[in-house]
Amino acid sequence: MYKKHAVRLVGIFCLAPALAFAQPASNPVKPIQSALENLASACASPLADIDQTASRQLTELYSRQQFEALWTSYEQIDTLLAQLDALVDDGLNPAAYHPAAIRRSLYTATAEPLHRECGDILATHAYLLALRHLSHGRLPQDRLEPVWRSTDAVAPQRADDRLLDIADAGLMNIGQAFDQARPTFEQYHNLRKAHARLRAEPAQRQLPIPAGETLRPGMSDARVPLLRQRLAAGGYLPDTIAVESVQNRYDRTVEQALKAFQARHGLQDDGILGVDTLAALNVTPSERLDQLKINLERFRWLSRDIEARSLLVDIAGGRVVYFRDGRAQWETRSQVGRATRQTPEIKSTVTRLTLNPTWTVPPTILSEDKLPKIREDLGYLAEQDLQVFDYEGNPLDPEQVEWNDPGRILLRQAAGPDNPLGRLVVRFDNPFAIYLHDTPSQGLFDRSQRAFSSGCVRVESVMQLVDLLLVDGERERFARLLETGKTHEFRLAEPTPVLLAYWTAEADSTGQPHYRPDIYQRDPDLIASLRMADQKLLKD
Repeated sequence: MYKKHAVRLVGIFCLAPALAFAQPASNPVKPIQSALENLASACASPLADIDQTASRQLTELYSRQQFEALWTSYEQIDTLLAQLDALVDDGLNPAAYHPAAIRRSLYTATAEPLHRECGDILATHAYLLALRHLSHGRLPQDRLEPVWRSTDAVAPQRADDRLLDIADAGLMNIGQAFDQARPTFEQYHNLRKAHARLRAEPAQRQLPIPAGETLRPGMSDARVPLLRQRLAAGGYLPDTIAVESVQNRYDRTVEQALKAFQARHGLQDDGILGVDTLAALNVTPSERLDQLKINLERFRWLSRDIEARSLLVDIAGGRVVYFRDGRAQWETRSQVGRATRQTPEIKSTVTRLTLNPTWTVPPTILSEDKLPKIREDLGYLAEQDLQVFDYEGNPLDPEQVEWNDPGRILLRQAAGPDNPLGRLVVRFDNPFAIYLHDTPSQGLFDRSQRAFSSGCVRVESVMQLVDLLLVDGERERFARLLETGKTHEFRLAEPTPVLLAYWTAEADSTGQPHYRPDIYQRDPDLIASLRMADQKLLKD
C-alpha cells in the first residue's frame, strides 16, 4: 500500500513536455507557474473561480518555493486532509475545502494536461483558505457585527504576511501550521472543546416540553415527567430519577436541577419554569451546535483585538473582565444597554476617569424619556435635581423654556449620591457617548440578565476596577480628589485598551459550555450567513 512504502510523487514532474526544454535556460516557465497564471482556463472549478486575494496568496507561496510542487508525499497529503477534517470542531465545514477533490486529484494519475499541477494547487488553496479562516475569521466581521475602533486603539494586525510565513514554514509540519493559525485566546480553545463534546454525544430524539402555566416548586403538572427527562439528558439529574419517577409533582430534586440548568444558560436561577426557561430547555442539540459554531467565529474576530493588558466588556453576559499578561485576572458584573438602546461594539483606550461626575442627559434619553415627563409635570426637574442649560453652558429658567419645542438645551444633574453615574466614570474615545461608570442601582446586579441601561456600561465594584487601572503613585491623589465630592478629570498615567464585544456562548477549561440569552437577537443572522458562505464554497 502507498502508506507502507511512503511513495514519493515527485517523479510525475520529471515528465515535462519537450517544449519546456526549448525555452531559454535562464527563465523556464514551470508547469505550476503556467497553471497559476491561467487558472480560469487551466484548472476546473473551484480553482477557476477563486478571488484575487486567494490567487495572490497562492502565487506568493509558490514563488517562495520556486514554483515547485508542495504536496510531494502521501504522508503529507494525509496530514493535510486530517487537519481539514479536524476543522469541524472549529465550527467550520471541512467539505467546504474540497477534500474529496484533493484526494481524487493527488491519488490518481491521468493523461489530462496539468492534472497533477491543478491537484497540487487545489491542495494549497485549501491549505491557505483554512489557515485564513482560522486566523482572520470565516466571515467578514465589518459587514456583520462591526466594531468601531478609535484612532488611538491598536488596529488588528494585518495577518496576510504572517499567514504566508506560517503556511511556508508549516509545509514540513502541517499540524503545527494549523495550530499557529488558530487564536491563542484561551476562551477559543475552551469553546472548541465544548463543540467536540457536544458533537460526540449520541443523537437523541427530543420531544419539546409544551407551553403551559408558569410552573413553581410544589405544583403538579403533566409536563414534569418530560422536564425530568430533559434535565437528565443534560446531566442535571441522574437517569434513574427521570426513568423511575412518573409523578407530576414538581419536587425539590427537580427544582435544584432546574436551577443548575438556569445558571448554566444565563437565566435567573429561581427554579421557576417560565417562558424564557422553557424556551432554553426546548433548544435542540443541533441548534446548540450552531450556537457554538457562530461563537467560535466571534472569538476568531475578538482574539485579534484582545491585548495582553486590556479590559473586555462581555455585553451579552453582563461582565467586565480585566486581562493581564493575556489571561483573565479579575471580573465583575455589569449592566448593559437594553435591546432598544444597545451597547455598541467598540475598541478604544481608557485614558481618563471622571471623579464625582455630573450627568448631562444624552439626546436620546432627553427626547424619549425626560421631555415627556417634564411636559406632564414641570416639578419633575426639581425631583430629579436636573438643571437646564443652553449649549454655551448658561443656566436657563425652566419656566421660560417652551417645552413642546425646547430647541438646543441641556439637562444636567449635579454630582451626588443619586447621580446615575455614581461616583466615577471610566472614559474612552467613541462617537456614541458610551462609557463605563458606577451606579446607585446596585440591586440590579443580582439579576441574571442585566440589559437595563441606555447603552453605557454600569460596573459593579467599580473602585476595584479603578485600582487595576491606576499605577503606583496615582492612588493617593485619586483617593484625595474623590473625597472632595467635587468633579475632577483624572488622566491616567498608563492608558488601558478596552474592547466591548458580543458573544452568546463560552466554555470552561473542561469544555463545559455556558450559554446566555441572545439579548440583541444577533445569532440567527450570523448562523444564516455562515450557512450561505458554506453553500457558496460547496457549489464552487
